[in-house]
Amino acid sequence: MSTLWLVATPIGNLGDVTPRSVEVLGQAELVCCEDTRRTGKLLQHLGVRAKRLAVCNEHTEYDLVDQVLDVLAAGGDVAVVSDAGTPGISDPGERLVAAAIEADHVVSAIPGPTAATVAVTISGLPSGRHVFEGFLPRKGRDRAERIAAIANEPRTVVLYEAPHRIERTLADLAEACGPARPVSVSRELTKLHEETLR
Repeated sequence: MSTLWLVATPIGNLGDVTPRSVEVLGQAELVCCEDTRRTGKLLQHLGVRAKRLAVCNEHTEYDLVDQVLDVLAAGGDVAVVSDAGTPGISDPGERLVAAAIEADHVVSAIPGPTAATVAVTISGLPSGRHVFEGFLPRKGRDRAERIAAIANEPRTVVLYEAPHRIERTLADLAEACGPARPVSVSRELTKLHEETLR
C-alpha cells in the first residue's frame, strides 16, 4: 500500500540517519524536500539515488499536494524531509499529511532527530512536562500575546529562533517573564561547534 512517509533527517551529525530512513528514501517514487541541493548532498552521502525530487517549502507545499496525491494514487511512496529534523514540526509537511489523510492514504513516519527534543533534554530545565511553541511571530500584537502566554506557562517552553533575532527575543522574554526565569539557549546541536548557554 502506498504511503506518505515523514522521514526525520539529521539536525547536524550525519551519523544520526537510521537504516530505515535510507531504505524509505531509496524506495520512494518522490522525495519532497525544502532544498534539493541540501537533500541531494544528504542522499549522496547516504548512497541513495532519488527517483524524483520536488521542492516543498512554505511557498510551494500547497501547490505540491496534487502531485503527491497522484503518486500515492498510482501506488508509489512519497517521502517528505526537511533540511534538518522532523518534517511537519516548524517545517513543511503538515499540509501534505492533511491532504493524504483526507484522500484515505496511509501516512507514517520514520522517527529521528528533532532539535526541540534535544534542546530540552540537555537544557537542565524540567523536561517531564514541556510545551513546544515553535517560532514566535516576528512583531506586533500576535508576538506580544504569545510572549505573555509563555510568561504564564508553568511548563518548560521550547522555542525556535533565528540567530539574528535571538537577542531581541531573549530581551522580550526577560521583560515578560522576569529575571528569575531560567533559560537555556542551544545552537549547532549535534555538530562540531555545539553550544548551550544556561
